[in-house]
Amino acid sequence: MYKIILLLDFAEEYSKSLMKGISTYSKEFGPWIFCRMPLFHRETLGIDGILKWALEWGADGIIGQLYNDQEIDKIVKAGIPVIAQDFKERFAEIPNITGAYHEAGELGADYFLKKGFTNFAFYGFNDIVWSRERAEGFEERLRAKGHNVHYFEHKKARSTELWYYKPSSLSRWLKSLPKPIGLMTCDDNQGQHITEACRHVGIRIPEEVAVLGVDNDEMICDLSDPPLSSIALDAEKGGYDAAKLMEHMIEHGTHNYYDIIVKPMQVITRHSTDIYATNDNHIASSLKYIHQNIDKNLHVEEVVKQVPLSRRALEKRFLEITGYPIYKYIFNLRIEKFTQKLLDTDMSVFEIALDMGLTDSKNIARQFRQAKGCSPSVYRNKYVAGK
Repeated sequence: MYKIILLLDFAEEYSKSLMKGISTYSKEFGPWIFCRMPLFHRETLGIDGILKWALEWGADGIIGQLYNDQEIDKIVKAGIPVIAQDFKERFAEIPNITGAYHEAGELGADYFLKKGFTNFAFYGFNDIVWSRERAEGFEERLRAKGHNVHYFEHKKARSTELWYYKPSSLSRWLKSLPKPIGLMTCDDNQGQHITEACRHVGIRIPEEVAVLGVDNDEMICDLSDPPLSSIALDAEKGGYDAAKLMEHMIEHGTHNYYDIIVKPMQVITRHSTDIYATNDNHIASSLKYIHQNIDKNLHVEEVVKQVPLSRRALEKRFLEITGYPIYKYIFNLRIEKFTQKLLDTDMSVFEIALDMGLTDSKNIARQFRQAKGCSPSVYRNKYVAGK
């Protein structure tokens, strides 16, 4: 029975998801005993205090947010396996629970490109690895398509100041941006900063500024006004894989280690991005109807009825503006919603199909395989910890 110290931010949804994955692995291969150490111990006790606690408690390993300094060698030399959730930068001396941050940025860029945006912005920190690399991935993908990115970056990492303590510079930046614009933030907390700042100065979301966060922290996303779209991460699987690595390090030594990479899964669309950047009112109406009715067995004919155009005329304009035929746009959005339910619930494929107004579960499973390259069950097993 292993004794593991968890030095994590227990208020963050990301850390909670990591702990779910760790707990799942523990139940399957343990049980393990955990000591939940609040982050203030990192500031008050320091590495020396944490190491002393670990030795007195007889800890077999530590998983946590740690400062990126040479003092980590004290824990390494004590022979206690330690895995770091990257806090500011990645460690070289120990394994990290880190992320495919460039990939998340690329996913955000592709999401806005598919929605027809030609103006883009990023809001984050310039001295934290997960913010900096998400911005790099976002900009690299957009520059490859011939677009530039507008930036507003905090000078200090994870400032405790709320946005409204210094509203003038952020408000001026938001007002100065070309509209409409797709704005990606480094995480959901900063996404809520943007939605609040926009509301404060009368900028309409998503009509003028469409806002996308990262982490899919449902509490923050739902508290945002309007609700915040976000990139969901497979953090629970990251926790599961971290626990597996921890067990390996305890049993076989700490020399052969590797980083745990938390991958982005998909964009969860909420009201803050639920728009297509087009001045064509008929296409905008069609898209709004599709998004509002995607949980029904929606057909192209129903979309055509919403606008005073012939099917041929609407199909032509829809394809020119979105890059997709209407049926393909419906297909892609349906698969996105299906995937979200597949990962967020324990419902069977049949139950999800019924929930989305579909009567043929075999057909949606076939369509899913066509889009994702594997069956729904294989996809769920891949991205849900312990499956």
